[in-house]
Amino acid sequence: MSNTPETEAPRRRTFAIISHPDAGKTTLTEHLLLAGGSIRAAGQVRARGENRRTRSDWMKIEKERGISVSSSVMTFEHDGKMFNLLDTPGHEDFSEDTYRTLTAADAAVMVLDAAKGIEPQTLKLFEVCRLRDIPIITFINKMDREAEDALALLDEVASKLQLDPSPLYWPAGSGNRFRGMLELKTGLFYPFTKRDSGAEYDQGHEGPAPLDEAVAKGWLSADERDELTETAELIQGGFKSFDEESFLEGHMTPVIFGSALRHYGVNQLLEAIGGFAPPPKVVKATKAGVDTVVSPTEKEVTGFVFKVQANMDPNHRDRIAMLKLTSGKFQRGMKLKVQNTGKQLSVNAPIMFFASDRELAEDAFGGDVIGIPNHGVLRVGDSLSESGTVRFAGLPNFAPEILQRVRVKDPLKAKHLKKALESLAEEGVTQLFRPSIGSDFIVGAVGQLQFEVMADRLANEYGLECVFEPSPYAEARWLGGDAAKIEDFASKYRSQMGADIDEAPVFLGKSGWEINYVAERFPDVSFQRTKERG
Repeated sequence: MSNTPETEAPRRRTFAIISHPDAGKTTLTEHLLLAGGSIRAAGQVRARGENRRTRSDWMKIEKERGISVSSSVMTFEHDGKMFNLLDTPGHEDFSEDTYRTLTAADAAVMVLDAAKGIEPQTLKLFEVCRLRDIPIITFINKMDREAEDALALLDEVASKLQLDPSPLYWPAGSGNRFRGMLELKTGLFYPFTKRDSGAEYDQGHEGPAPLDEAVAKGWLSADERDELTETAELIQGGFKSFDEESFLEGHMTPVIFGSALRHYGVNQLLEAIGGFAPPPKVVKATKAGVDTVVSPTEKEVTGFVFKVQANMDPNHRDRIAMLKLTSGKFQRGMKLKVQNTGKQLSVNAPIMFFASDRELAEDAFGGDVIGIPNHGVLRVGDSLSESGTVRFAGLPNFAPEILQRVRVKDPLKAKHLKKALESLAEEGVTQLFRPSIGSDFIVGAVGQLQFEVMADRLANEYGLECVFEPSPYAEARWLGGDAAKIEDFASKYRSQMGADIDEAPVFLGKSGWEINYVAERFPDVSFQRTKERG
């Protein structure tokens, strides 16, 4: 069979995993890779010493804290399909990075902790998925621990998310009484075998069997079987059966129960992603200024940069742009043009990711994510194509919630600091504002943890010991409107004017009240909370 966009794009499944911190997202990522045959042993999460890290968490601070703070991309092939797994930060301080990553996903897996249900950050991320009509598969994790009643969890999904939950399986107990789950469609029971979480894994638990056989094998008692049968009948009567169209439209979510750490329910989840998640979509764009749509099966190679990651390899000051391909057959050595700058790139060393492992990609198709090494040529939100005329909607920058001044302890390294801060701002880690008066840099972020990550990276990757201090400003707004009106405003507020990394004018307000007051006085100037990148 020839490798053409028509045959290859439909095989792609590009999905993100979203959850509240500690719901088990990184563990699930690891076990999906195991189920997909990409790694032979999971559970390095639980290992000791140097090994205490998962494949998808490679940044030093991630290993130390056991959290994901940068989005990783992992590609693996399984059962005739090519999966691109986008691992997103769960921590709310990194919601902007997550938002941008979700623009590259065609589906999402929502991980819920069985004991906690829907938590605040899950709700926020869900809203982003809803804005983009991303279909969601729900995985209720940690069933081997004491959990909320399964029915209550489904009711919570229905009431808080306005989604129709459609359980594909139903659990028998939880915690120490967790026996496994019943596949509602076939009536087969999948037994849960408790294993040591740090042990080497084979490919899972014992195979499924009908309920009576499950009792004969000692997986269930007769009473447990009767209770499970009765509950399953109630569930099938009370919840809508799975409807693929409703799922793809974002109205319904199929639900699977399991324990990522014990590699239970993970194979079933992978099967559901392969079976239900959509292949790459048609994407809205403009071509030579005219509105159009780009289909993944089109011949021209097109794509957009949704993330830039610097220093994945600290030995080389590398900067890799993550490009989501939207159409065509990309081949190594191809020339692509950046729409907004007109620059042409020869992509000679494109990368397919396996977390921090990587290999050269000879070819890739619509739906795939490839890394393009470059030195500051590509930015988040850039559109690339062979013709250089295709532009996808840019990715938003959000007004930061915290502003701090940053200075380097060694004044001789001030030049290096400027370069390092610009580098991190281009990645989208934080935002950088240069006040019109004075030489301080103002750094903006959504949350405090971003500053800690930034200090850590400045020290480890750039050798800069920096001090973050309170800024005299509380909020930043991009200015829009007629250039003459903006200039007039800027002349009156020179001491509070600044520019961002693109030299776009920014007003630095001392409080939210001040911004509202100034906005009322200058109705011809708009004070914007978001700015499109790219």
